[in-house]
Amino acid sequence: MKTRVLLCCLALAGCAVGPDYQAPSVPSAAGTGAAGLAMALDPQAVRNEPAPDRWWSLYHDPVLERLVADALAHNPDLRTAAANLTRARAALSERRADRLPSTQTSVAATRERLAAGQGRAGPEEISLYRAGFDVAYEADLFGGVSRAIEAARADADAAKAELDAARVSIAAETANAYAAACGAGFRAKVAAETVALQTRTLDLMRTLDTAGRSGRRDVDRADVLLAQSQAVVPTIEAERRSALFALATLTGRPPQDIDGEAQACIEPLFLDAPLPVGDSAGLLARRPDVRAAERRLHAQTARIGVATAALYPSVVFGGSVSSSGRGSGELLKSPGLAFSVGPLVSWNFPNQAAARAQVRQASAGADAALAQFDGVVLNALRETEDALSRYVALRERAGLLRRAEESSTRAAELSRMRFSSGADGALPLLEAERDRVQARAALAQVVQDLSEAEIGVFKSLGGGWREAPEPRRLAAQAAGAEH
Repeated sequence: MKTRVLLCCLALAGCAVGPDYQAPSVPSAAGTGAAGLAMALDPQAVRNEPAPDRWWSLYHDPVLERLVADALAHNPDLRTAAANLTRARAALSERRADRLPSTQTSVAATRERLAAGQGRAGPEEISLYRAGFDVAYEADLFGGVSRAIEAARADADAAKAELDAARVSIAAETANAYAAACGAGFRAKVAAETVALQTRTLDLMRTLDTAGRSGRRDVDRADVLLAQSQAVVPTIEAERRSALFALATLTGRPPQDIDGEAQACIEPLFLDAPLPVGDSAGLLARRPDVRAAERRLHAQTARIGVATAALYPSVVFGGSVSSSGRGSGELLKSPGLAFSVGPLVSWNFPNQAAARAQVRQASAGADAALAQFDGVVLNALRETEDALSRYVALRERAGLLRRAEESSTRAAELSRMRFSSGADGALPLLEAERDRVQARAALAQVVQDLSEAEIGVFKSLGGGWREAPEPRRLAAQAAGAEH
């Protein structure tokens, strides 16, 4: 009879209640539409080659590569995500320990005063020593422990994916901040050149006014154009400082610790070549946020099994040994030894309302995790569509504005020549100068927007998390904390 019971327990120990996890399906055309649309709209926009994981190296800019490396190593958000991963792995170790017997050792020494009586003429003081050892092992008959370990392992995988997703975001934000600083520097250079041109025009109008060839109205018009050009400079400089402050913060430094090389950048950051995006068939596999959502779904599914196991009996095999005596030498003598051994069966039956409610809660949690996974997948596809569509549109806009800038420059030079020869008055020249100012400013802005759009494409493709360093606190901050 005992043999049959043991065999039944061993058979049940191989079972795990609750649903077995199966990865959810994703749209069959996932990630293929955006690249195809981009190629259809502009064959020169993208190329069918996989983007490198360290996509920022395509710019061949050592300053950008250094800044991204610093951000991946010292960014506070990445350190937080890394700590969350460490905590999740520790929780997994805790759940794995549930497979082992629990033990407890106790030792006590007391001094007691016994009252008179029972053969004692008066009060008596004695020393008592006690020692005990307890061991208990819960048989995982219905897989509750196995499901808990499965859930903890999936949680740890999700935390790792979330760290990778944070790396993707931080790399893109750093590149964006650097591109914004360079773009603002380029716009500031264009604005300075425009101010110089407008100053020359104003000086010319003043000279002609003094000579009687022009009127005060033309001088005022030229002064308006100059003031408008000068008014743009403070706004550009403020945007530039904001981008530099963001760069410092992203790399784990105080905002005022501005990077000198980034501050000196005055050329726009963009690739004058089609972007490598591949066929996008592996888009969802590259996106860490999709992987994190899938792992969270796995964890929630496993927790259904944890809750279901509570509907069945639990069997704990336990034993204890204890000893007591008036001296330490008596602890191991047989008169003071005691032991107990035997199984403990517990079962929340027949009232299982609370346990069944927990099963329903776990099932609802899995449904919510599945909905969240679907949402993350759809959002990933949408982000890629948006990023590539915006990039293609800005490429077209940049080409048109470049043509407008070239035409306005030629028109302004021709107007200046005609004005100098007396063929035209001041008004055509001022209008041509205004058109050139507007065209140059629009082109400088769209070049900066194009840089951000390129980075947005790379971010949507999910690159930048492989072979990243372990985040750590900046050495300067650690040294300051010690003092």
